[in-house]
Amino acid sequence: MFTKNSKTPDSPPVEAPKVAPAQDAIRGAAMKNAARAASIICADMKINGSVISEGSLQIDGIVDGDVSATDITIGASGQITGEVKAEVVKVKGKIRGSIRARKVELETGAHVKGDIVHSSLQIQPNAVFEGQVKHADDPLRETGPVAASESKSLGGAAAAGIGSFGISSQPS
Repeated sequence: MFTKNSKTPDSPPVEAPKVAPAQDAIRGAAMKNAARAASIICADMKINGSVISEGSLQIDGIVDGDVSATDITIGASGQITGEVKAEVVKVKGKIRGSIRARKVELETGAHVKGDIVHSSLQIQPNAVFEGQVKHADDPLRETGPVAASESKSLGGAAAAGIGSFGISSQPS
């Protein structure tokens, strides 16, 4: 009945197009966007353990552990207990532990109890900071601040280049 199909075709059979190049293009685009977007730890999350990212982090929840990333922002509801290490650290929430960053910004409402090693430090009004501060050309490689008891053996805090500050806009 359908004798036309029984003849040998003059052209080769048509193959289904390969999907892999389209999937690779989609994956590549997704990875480019993911590298630019910040990872978010939401206010309803609590993490016990260290957090490491090669990109940016927005922390609005609670982290009990060290945090390391390229750029870290601690939101008003964010809390970290541990060391914070990044190129840029912006704090609106609470940190109990040390900060090591090239640029540190303690914004209004921030509460930091710990030492800061930095290249650039900005403290806005109504930010609370208790700890030692040390300026360093490369704060991500150098050792942390020397404790006050250790600085006496070095000839005092001035000789060690360390200042101890208790900055608070709240009445004591």
